[in-house]
Amino acid sequence: MLREFPKVRQIPNEGFRRWFTDDDFDLYIWYADRTAKSITGFQLCYQKKNKQKALTWNRGKGFLHTAIDDGESTPLKNRTPILVADGTFRKNEVLRGFRSAAAAIEPDLARFVAETIEAYPDK
Repeated sequence: MLREFPKVRQIPNEGFRRWFTDDDFDLYIWYADRTAKSITGFQLCYQKKNKQKALTWNRGKGFLHTAIDDGESTPLKNRTPILVADGTFRKNEVLRGFRSAAAAIEPDLARFVAETIEAYPDK
């Protein structure tokens, strides 16, 4: 069940961000500023336990689906995770899991994210 992480680092002049997390998902929400009600983007990271992936949506730019390379291919290196190209987005599977995990977050926020995921183009 997604729960909000209360102490998210805010970077000046980069809008306002929130972070929700559980064992399967991380959801980052971006707003223009602390008082804005309008979401400017979000990133839903999923499959946290196995080859993590991310669906990113930005107003005006649309969708980006990626895998997350954790940079930890060897215990002798410690690299920063990066987003890399990935294949097919399993929209229905991710949507089902997200809806279940989002039961405890604000209904309007959960609905917005779910409806945006539903709008991901089928290829």
